[in-house]
This record gives sequence, C-alpha cells and structure tokens, in this order.
Amino acid sequence: MTRHFFSGGRILAVASAMVFLAGCTTFSKDGGFNTVSTTASERLGKDAVLVKTDEDRDAVAKRTQELLSRPLSMDDAVQIALLNNRGLQASYGELGISEADLVQAGRLPNPGFSFSRTHGGNDLSINRTFTLGLLNVLTLQLATRIEGRRFEQTRLLATDAMLKVAADARRAYVNAVAAGQSTAYAAQVKDSAEAGAELALRMQQAGNFSKLDYAREQAFYADAVAQLARTRQQSVSAREKLTRTMGLWGAGTQYTLPERLPDLPRNRPELNDLESFAMQNRLDIQAAKLQTQSVASSLGLSKATRFINALDVGYQNNFTTSDGHEQGYEISVEIPIFNWGGSKVARAEAIYMQSVNRVAETAINARSEVRESYSAYVTDYDVAKHYRDEVVPIRKTISDELLLRYNGMLASVFELLSDSRDQVGAVNSYIDALKDYWLAETDLQQAVGGRLPSLAMAPAPSAPTTQPASPTDSEGK
Repeated sequence: MTRHFFSGGRILAVASAMVFLAGCTTFSKDGGFNTVSTTASERLGKDAVLVKTDEDRDAVAKRTQELLSRPLSMDDAVQIALLNNRGLQASYGELGISEADLVQAGRLPNPGFSFSRTHGGNDLSINRTFTLGLLNVLTLQLATRIEGRRFEQTRLLATDAMLKVAADARRAYVNAVAAGQSTAYAAQVKDSAEAGAELALRMQQAGNFSKLDYAREQAFYADAVAQLARTRQQSVSAREKLTRTMGLWGAGTQYTLPERLPDLPRNRPELNDLESFAMQNRLDIQAAKLQTQSVASSLGLSKATRFINALDVGYQNNFTTSDGHEQGYEISVEIPIFNWGGSKVARAEAIYMQSVNRVAETAINARSEVRESYSAYVTDYDVAKHYRDEVVPIRKTISDELLLRYNGMLASVFELLSDSRDQVGAVNSYIDALKDYWLAETDLQQAVGGRLPSLAMAPAPSAPTTQPASPTDSEGK
C-alpha cells in the first residue's frame, strides 16, 4: 500500500467535480416512449400509448369503447391492439429498465467511509478513511455513451415490437373477416344443398328420379353440412386470435365484424427500390447497427483498462497518541503479474465480430424477405384480380344463361343445382385469393419497416357492406 498526502483544498475541489459529474444524467420526461409514439403516428397513422396510471387506463378504455361501438374496420383493429395488447405494454417496460441503466451509468458510486479505534497499552490509534472508486470516475463519460446507445437500441426495438403487433392485428383481422365470409357462404350452400336433397327425395319416391342421381344429391348435402361445421370452427378460431391480439376480454369480445373483406384495389401500385427503402426504414437493422457500435465502444474500454482491473482512491485522517494526526491519500492498484487482461480483450473482440456478422445477417435476411414478400404481393394481387375479372364473371354468365333456359323449360331444376355446386369452388377460391392479397400486403409492409413508400401508395379501399351479386434510396451497407 502506498500513501500520498495532499492539502484539504484539493480534496474539496475533487469532491465538487464529482458531485457535478454525478448530477449530469437524469431521467427523461417521456421515458424514451416518444420514439414509439412518433413512429406509430408517422408510419401507421395510429396512437401508441404507455399505460402507467389509472387515468391512462380510463382513457384507453374510453377510446376502445368508441371504436367497438361500430363494425370493426382494419384500422380500428390495429388501433385497439396498440392500446390494449398487454404483451406490447410489457415490452415497453424495457424502456424503463434501459433508461435506469443509463442514469445509473452516469452517476458515481457511493463513497465509502471506514473508522477504526484501537488501543494498546498507552497507545491509542484512531483511523478514518474516505474512499471512492477512481476507475468509475475516469470511465464515466465512456460508460454513459455506451449505455446511451443501448437505450437508443431499446427504443428502436420497442418501436419495432409495436409495428409487429400492428401487423399481427392486420393479419388476424383479415383472417377473421375472411373466415366469417366463408362461413356465411357455406351456410348458403348448405341451405341450397338441403333443398336439393329434399326435392331429390320426393322425386325418387315418385319414381321420377334414379337412385344414382338421388345419392349424388344426398352426398352433396352431407358434404355441405360437414363443410359448414368446419368453417364455423375456423371462424371461431380466427375471431379468438383477433380478440387476443387486440387484448380484449369480457364485454369487449362482442364486437361486430363486417360481412366481407375490402374489395381488391382496381390497380396495383408500382413499388420500386424496395430493398434500399427497407435498409433505411427497418428498425431491426438500425437496432443491430447500434448494438455493434455499443460493442465497439466496449471493446475500446476493454483495451484501455486491460492493465487496470481495480483502482481505488481514498482520503485518510488517522490519529495516534504518539504521532498525532496524519492526513493524506491512499491509492491501491492491482499489479498485473498473473493476469494481463488478454483474455478480456479477446472476449470483447469475439463479441464484436459476432455482432458485426449478426448485422450482416439481419440485412441479408431483410433483403430476402422484401423480395419474397413483394413476389407474393404481386402474385396474390394478380390471382385475385383474375378471379374478380375473369372467373367469377364467367360463372355468373353461365348461371344467368342457365336460369334463362330453366325459365324457358329448356333446363331442369337439377341442372340449376349442379351449376350451383360448380360455383362453390370459384367463390371459395376468390375469397381465399382476396384474403391472401391482404395478408401479402401486410407482410410486405412489415418487410420494409411498417409502411410502403408513401408516393407509391394508392388510396385505402373501404369495406362495402352489401353482399356480392354472385352467391358467391441509397443502398444500406
């Protein structure tokens, strides 16, 4: 142990500087939530809230009730999920934890004080020591910068979690409405098949219908009954998933969905340079870059302190009856004889390279996701458009012509029933194609960072309430 003695004036100056440094980092007013709320507003046109008080909960409940008082739209479902999803609220808790770490990194550790009194013979010894970790003082600014980057990374990850919940709500909504639409159509098919089976039974009893034709009508009816049961269960499952995503329970689960999905847009907007847009827009890529910067700063810190694993400074005020008062400083340094810190630096370098490769992996995967999602988006639009403009109109023309023949007694009622069975596949395929398009659009939005390029966006279609006529920039590094 080595002792150095200094004047009391310098002690006060050092203490004052430490107090000033300790007061530099404080908690922010919004707790870092401003990034989440701003992104929700800019990219989704929605409100994101952090529920912390009873007043917040009351405001959320009131807003939710207003949205549930009318048939639920896709935008309403997203907004309700952003207000009520408890998993999302739990992820916001990471903001408070990360900010607390940031504030802690910007504050000095509490000083230590030791006092001893010994007595031997006629000699009385009194020792008083004030200690403070000098290494923490020397690295305070760098540690604060590192935690600041981590806090920014946490804000980006919390914002990305919000965008994912919004996308999940859109998907759940599309699936729930499509399942309800399929169930309604399956009920129509079942009613038609039941009527056909009853007519076939009467005609078979009268001897005007063969046993084979009668069996065909009965088989179609039995299959329609089973299909209706399956679609009803699928509708319940899809609705419950939407309910979970929106975070609703109790009376809130009695919401009303529209009878059908929004119509397909008349034209598909052309979207160019989506990969570059995603590199600039995706929050997970930005968070990964910040993680790498933080690790790089930590590596620099490891290199700077590889030979100093512990460094403490203390002020002493000792008293003995033989020597009187003794004042001064005590500095203790760990001597690097057995451990020169090489393993510490090697570990930091390995973590840094790991982080660099993860950033590259995130970017590569993001580009692939954009290409895959865009391909599905284009294909699903073209398929749905083909059913809308070709298949369904042709089936309707066939039905209209057959009805005219029936009215002219040129076709039988069973030909009408047979044509109705042929329509089932076309209508169900169109419903599925329309659902796939809206899901593909949601996947593409998420792949590029929560929104499509604004200049390429077409006006959002509105969901009609009537039934159809048929039954049926620079590239990121």
